[in-house]
Amino acid sequence: MVVGVAKLSLRLPENHSLKGKRKVIKSICEKVRHRFDVAVAEIDSLDLWQASEVGIAAVGNEGGYVNSKLDKAINFVESLHLAELVDVQLELIHL
Repeated sequence: MVVGVAKLSLRLPENHSLKGKRKVIKSICEKVRHRFDVAVAEIDSLDLWQASEVGIAAVGNEGGYVNSKLDKAINFVESLHLAELVDVQLELIHL
């Protein structure tokens, strides 16, 4: 079994309230969750208006499959142009 985890650091430069940030992050999480069948959640920077940390997790039986799924999800988040992707940390754990 392989568990893949990605941590995305996002910047929302045009956002001016927590309510606006939550709307954007919720939209991103729902779109990624439904399109790629992965677990997605905002994991850090909860009280900052213009920054967010989003975690994505996927499980599979092959490392290549899990890595590909996470890469596609990350590219999709970037292609939405709802937030600027500042940093990505990706880890595969073989159990």
